[in-house]
Amino acid sequence: MPKGPTLLLEKAFVGGHVCGVDEAGRGPWAGPVYAAAVILNPRKVPKGLDDSKKLTAKAREALEVEIMDKALAWGVASASVAEIAELNILHATGLAMRRAVEALSPAPAYALVDGNYRFQLPCEVKTVVGGDGKSKSIAAASILAKVARDRLMIELDGLYPGYGFASHKGYNAPSHIEALVSLGPCEIHRLAWRPVKLVLAGQDPRLVADLQDELPFEDC
Repeated sequence: MPKGPTLLLEKAFVGGHVCGVDEAGRGPWAGPVYAAAVILNPRKVPKGLDDSKKLTAKAREALEVEIMDKALAWGVASASVAEIAELNILHATGLAMRRAVEALSPAPAYALVDGNYRFQLPCEVKTVVGGDGKSKSIAAASILAKVARDRLMIELDGLYPGYGFASHKGYNAPSHIEALVSLGPCEIHRLAWRPVKLVLAGQDPRLVADLQDELPFEDC
């Protein structure tokens, strides 16, 4: 078995372009959810493509430039905190993915989507569990989505100082909990998320025993 992502899944399709699709930001307590879609040029595949979480921030940023330069098409989109509240995180993720795919030109005939949920996209969908470690197209999408979201959260750190968004990007972190308790939620916090709801109810999330197991630092 080959190590790391390949183009084998992409090559299984005939009769149209294949894009990889992935998201970033389903798990955080704050900020939008991002998605990206990428149609790679099989003759110009950037070296080092892998699950974005396995790469350093510097490597992801370098690959972002190369992906955007060499891919046949790429799209990055998001769904806002308000849309997450209105639709729920699953359907908001699907909305971001659909926006990313719709931004592609040429339009893909097929989409390889990381995970096991078959989102409704404007093309045929194949789900791939652990796809960012199996498909180079999905890996490329995971990199674009994560870099774009991380960049936004760093910018939002300046607009909402004191929360540490530049470091933890809105995920579960001791410093994030401390800021929530001392400052209260801000405009970009997801009010339906349990730790945020606890703070709004006057409770300290640090005293809730199962909170650390429930909400991971990074996306699954």
